[in-house]
Amino acid sequence: MISAFSIFVIVLLVFAVAFVFMGVKTVPQGEEYTVERFGRYTKTLRPGLHLIVPLVDRIGMRQNMMEQVMDVDSQEVITKDNAMITVDGVVFYQVLDAVKASYEVRQLRHATLNLTMTNIRTVMGSMDLDELLSQRDRINAELLRVVDEATSPWGVKITRIEIKDITPPASLVEAMARQMKAERDKRANILDAEGYRQAEILKAEGEKQSQILAAEGRKESAFRDAEAREREAEAEAKATEMVSAAIGDGNVQAINYFVAQKYVDALQSIGSARNSKLILMPLEASSVIGSVAGLAEIAKEAFGDNNSGSGGGGSAGGRSRSGSVPSSGND
Repeated sequence: MISAFSIFVIVLLVFAVAFVFMGVKTVPQGEEYTVERFGRYTKTLRPGLHLIVPLVDRIGMRQNMMEQVMDVDSQEVITKDNAMITVDGVVFYQVLDAVKASYEVRQLRHATLNLTMTNIRTVMGSMDLDELLSQRDRINAELLRVVDEATSPWGVKITRIEIKDITPPASLVEAMARQMKAERDKRANILDAEGYRQAEILKAEGEKQSQILAAEGRKESAFRDAEAREREAEAEAKATEMVSAAIGDGNVQAINYFVAQKYVDALQSIGSARNSKLILMPLEASSVIGSVAGLAEIAKEAFGDNNSGSGGGGSAGGRSRSGSVPSSGND
């Protein structure tokens, strides 16, 4: 039969074991616990196995030390240019000091959320709608700076704040669409006008170059013609000089050359006339003079019969014409 002492010892042992188990605390990784003794903070338990004094010490607050994400509910914001928009976002934060997060603020998550929403209205309300839609990075950076500075006394580090959606009213979206279409039409018209201008400039440049090249061609042609005429004049002068020298030396052939040249020019005039007959003549200068003499004889015979009545007058006339033709250089 178990005595009362034995029962007391067993109860004492059970109480001691329970007392020990009450003092054993295990802190999981990524969390920290605060220990309070009679309601006052004494120390912080980090991840691992710890012993506290049961009934005297107790776990005060449990803080998650990992980075956490918190959604910011949609809210309406009035911009600087009086446009009503709807904005929502997301906040990433991390508790760095479990003691401050536990005893410097009550309901840390709720306080951080309200602080973020208030600063969103403040920051975005000081900007125009166009700035809000085109400068999200600037908005995020400004919100991060302001909210992180406000939550620093709470032992909280705001790592990122991102604006997810900015939703203008439907009427404003329609107006923005019309404005964008007008801007694109304007750019298209400007590009068309610029293209036409460049085309006209290139066309004018081409015509200018063409005229310059044509003028250069005419200049070169005139220069060549002048040079040819100059050389022809030089040759003519040289020939005249040589003939003059020959005449000065008493050469009869030189005189016959000039006479034959005049006859050839006269025959060319006769041949080009409409009421004249073309007569083939030899090309040598001496033969040309002989041919001219032959022509005189033919004319004398042709008109001799008509002038027979005049007798010697016709013969005299024939002799006069015959005498007027210079003799060939071969005579």
